Amino acid sequence: MIRAALLVLLLLAAACSGDDASPPHRERNEELRAELLAMMEQDQAERSGQSAEWNDQERTDRLAEIVDEHGWPGSDLVGTDGATAAWVIAQHSDLDTEFQQRALELMRPAVEAGLADPGDLAYLEDRVALNTGGEQLYGTQIACVADVPEPAPLADPETVDERRAEAGLEPLADYLATLEEACAIDATASPSPTPFG
Repeated sequence: MIRAALLVLLLLAAACSGDDASPPHRERNEELRAELLAMMEQDQAERSGQSAEWNDQERTDRLAEIVDEHGWPGSDLVGTDGATAAWVIAQHSDLDTEFQQRALELMRPAVEAGLADPGDLAYLEDRVALNTGGEQLYGTQIACVADVPEPAPLADPETVDERRAEAGLEPLADYLATLEEACAIDATASPSPTPFG
């Protein structure tokens, strides 16, 4: 009886302590999910050459409005695909590095709560690092140099595969191997290096 009462008291104390790291419950927003997916589709069409018009700044501005209203759009709010779409837009917000940094800061706790993908976060970490004059941690940002995929400057390259594994990413050598064909094709189509990531 004393053990049961003590357990109840411990549970109540934990509930009242305010240390609960779980995010507040949010209702699923299918309209917002559809909007994010449409924005990602437009982004990908532009990057694949299916659309001549580039609207990165428009998408960045709209994602900033969404974040102001809802916080980071994690999978609880917009589903896994909607959360990925939000990341894609933030990843390509290179014209507004201040917002890109903000998105990174908001995405970290979403990953910790299981509401965003750690691999996506690794890509955004690297993008922000490079866009602010630093070195990447995960080796996700690659350019084709002389027909060969080459990572942008890496911090602590000896342990990059450990960090990649923690983020759920394949070893760097495997990632580079998947880009070899694209670099070879790119070399015949364009004289300037194409970035990946």
